[in-house]
Amino acid sequence: MLSEVYIILLTTIAAAIAAASQYFLKSSVHKFRLSPSGIISLIKNRGVMAAIGLYFIGAVFYLLALDSGELSFVYSIFASTFIFVLLISYFALREKVGSTRLIGTALIVVGIMIIAITY
Repeated sequence: MLSEVYIILLTTIAAAIAAASQYFLKSSVHKFRLSPSGIISLIKNRGVMAAIGLYFIGAVFYLLALDSGELSFVYSIFASTFIFVLLISYFALREKVGSTRLIGTALIVVGIMIIAITY
């Protein structure tokens, strides 16, 4: 049982970090153009670099979870990223979250719970 909780915890941390990375990307990139100067501006952008750093840290947690659990289980729990992104979108970015997104996210929560319970 402890290993299941450990896997869920590692995967949830990885998902939360990945969602935070998405926040930094969204809030740091404005009118990006795929050009040499656009790429250089990305490299110089601290928010983008923070996002890449967070992605790396999240990947470490994800790899630890994969080392301890089955891919089908870990990847299913990693779907909690959608939940974190929805919360960040609403609270930090002040984006509108409609009922369709809420229903979809609720279905993801139910799916994660079913997978976690039956593992």
